Amino acid sequence: MIYRAIGLMSGSSLDGLDIVFAEIHENGGRWSYSIVAADCYPYSAEWAGRLQSATSLNALDYQLLHAEYGAYLGAEVNRFIGEKGLDYKVALISSHGHTTFHVPVKRMTAQLGDGAAIAAATKLPVVSDLRAMDVALGGQGAPIVPIGEQLLLSGYNYFLNLGGIANISRHTEGHYAAFDVCAANRVLNMLAQTAGHTYDAGGQLAASGAINKKLLEELDELSYYRESAPKSLANDFGTDTVYPIIQAAGLSVNDALRTYTEHIARQIAAALLTTGPVNENAKLLVTGGGALNTFLIERLRVSLDAIGIAVEVPADELVNYKEALIMALIGVLRWREENNVLSSVTGASRNSVGGAMWMGQED
Repeated sequence: MIYRAIGLMSGSSLDGLDIVFAEIHENGGRWSYSIVAADCYPYSAEWAGRLQSATSLNALDYQLLHAEYGAYLGAEVNRFIGEKGLDYKVALISSHGHTTFHVPVKRMTAQLGDGAAIAAATKLPVVSDLRAMDVALGGQGAPIVPIGEQLLLSGYNYFLNLGGIANISRHTEGHYAAFDVCAANRVLNMLAQTAGHTYDAGGQLAASGAINKKLLEELDELSYYRESAPKSLANDFGTDTVYPIIQAAGLSVNDALRTYTEHIARQIAAALLTTGPVNENAKLLVTGGGALNTFLIERLRVSLDAIGIAVEVPADELVNYKEALIMALIGVLRWREENNVLSSVTGASRNSVGGAMWMGQED
C-alpha cells in the first residue's frame, strides 16, 4: 500500500514552516518512504512575532489566532501543492501545529493551527492535535517522532533532533527511551539576534568565543537535568529559564554562544548515558537545523567520542525534513487507526492512536 501524504512541522526555533510530500509504503508490516518534494517557507517577522507572543494573549484572541493560523497553514499547503505540481496527488495532510502551552502534569497541551481551517482551505483530509490523546492518557505528549524512527529508519542506536529543543531517543531490543534534553536552537538564535544575526551560521560566532566556567556550571545545575525520563520541555524553558540566566552573566555574545554550545553538547552526552550502557560501534543520527551548525557538531563529536558514540549527519533533505516526514507518517497511521504514539517513550498509560481527523470535502 502506498500513501501520499503531506507533513507539516513548525518548530520552536520559529525558522518557518517545514512541508514534506512523501510517498509512504507499507508492505507486510514493513515501512519505507520516498520524499517527493519538500520546502521550508520562512515566517514573516509578523508571523514569527505573533507565534512567539501567543501565550500572552487572552482566551478569545488566542482562539482567533488558532483559527487564523490554521487558515494560514492551509494557504501555505495550497501554495506548496501549486509550486511543486502536486495537484490531485495529495491524499492526506498531517499537521503538528505550533506548540504554545504544554503542561502535561495537568494533562494539557496546545498547538496552534486549527485542523478544521486547514481542511476547509485545502479540501483535503487533515490530521491535527497529534499530542493530545497521549497527554490525556497521562503521557508527556513528547517526543512523538520515535514511532517514525522505528518504522522508517534503521541502523542507528541513537537519534538526536537539534531543533529549538534538543531531544534524543534510543532503540534497544524493541524498547524506546526518548525525552527532551535541553533548549537548543531557540536559545542560540536569541543570543545571535542580539548581535544582529538571524542565527549563528555554522556556529562561527560561538567558535570565536570563550567558555565561561561559572555560567556553564550554573546551567548544568538546572533541576530539569536531574529529573528522570519520561520528561519533556515547553518552549518557555529556553526563553524564560535559560536565556535570563545567560543574560545575567553579562558576557559578550560570542562568549555566551560558546558557553551555551558547550552546555548543549555536555547535556546530550550526559542524557545518552542515562539510557543505558553504550553498545560497541554505536551510532547517533543527528537531524534538525542544529545539525547544520558545524561547530556544535564538532563539540558534540568530541563529547560523544569520549563515551564511544559516533556522530553521523545525513543528507540535508533528511536533516531538514525528518520531523515533517514523520508527521506525515503519524497522519497515515491515524488514518489506518493504528498506534502512532509510544507510551514507553511518553509515560502514558498505553500506546495510542493520536490525532483529530477533519474531512475537507464531501464524499
